[in-house]
Amino acid sequence: MSNKTLLRLLYTPSVVLLFLWMLIPLGMTLYFSFIRYVLNNLRKPEWTTPSITNWRGFGNYEYVLYKSKDFWFAVQNSLFIVGSIIILTVIFGLAISILINRTFPGRGIVRVLLISPFFVMPAVNAVLWINMLLDPVLGLNGLAIEGINEVSKGLRDLPLLGQLFSLWPVFEPISFRATQTSSYAVIIMVTWQWTPFAVLIFMTSLQSEDQQQIEAAILDGASAWSRFINLSIPHLSRPISIVVMIQAIFHLSLYAEIEIVSRGNGNKNLPYLIGEFSSNNIGAASATGIFAVIFANILAIFLLRIVGKSLMD
Repeated sequence: MSNKTLLRLLYTPSVVLLFLWMLIPLGMTLYFSFIRYVLNNLRKPEWTTPSITNWRGFGNYEYVLYKSKDFWFAVQNSLFIVGSIIILTVIFGLAISILINRTFPGRGIVRVLLISPFFVMPAVNAVLWINMLLDPVLGLNGLAIEGINEVSKGLRDLPLLGQLFSLWPVFEPISFRATQTSSYAVIIMVTWQWTPFAVLIFMTSLQSEDQQQIEAAILDGASAWSRFINLSIPHLSRPISIVVMIQAIFHLSLYAEIEIVSRGNGNKNLPYLIGEFSSNNIGAASATGIFAVIFANILAIFLLRIVGKSLMD
């Protein structure tokens, strides 16, 4: 027996186990998506068992696509939340990594403090932001707005400048649990948590940047902005692609932040919609899960092509 044959025999059980680990849940989800399967139904108690006699065909898919008012909103909201988080984390990650790449006193402590938010649990992160920082009454949001209004009120009483400051508007704190703003709360808290991940990747890449090219550009009179655009950005193209791909995969499954902020009021995404369906309508939840798998695979293929092209350049 050759070494290659022995090696294949050794890793075949693990590959088969991994294959079954993926196929069994996917197969069950696919099966449930084609039958009527609900947890509570007094009129049709036979629907409460996942039997083949409850075959519905594509009825669950039609219900999710055409009768559910939340599906397309959840798709749109998923794209908006994921895209916004990726853009903000890349921008902030680039800016912070370039700033802390220089030598200064206490750089090690600053790096540790910058990376620490990444290790906070998502639920803890959501509770921290929505109650301590974004709360319109007791949070930093409400206290800051109240302080600004108090200062403007005091300036209106000045003898000479009072008329000028009388035109200053009275601000109202923003309620980030409201339908119109709950998505922005999720974007803010997840961006804060994942920016350190981008900083860590970009900072590691910047440390391997060719210093001779930078010194030559300085001698040629290139400005800091010109060096950043023409040297640093091309050097960071691969790390940026990897950060975008990893974050897109992770953020498509956001749930805890949405549940804590507003229970899906205005910021519902596909995982949250699946959770709502699964409270009773398992068939619709499974159909939505299949749509989510298709959507995630399309996005993954697109991102893998971008990353692969970046790595091949």
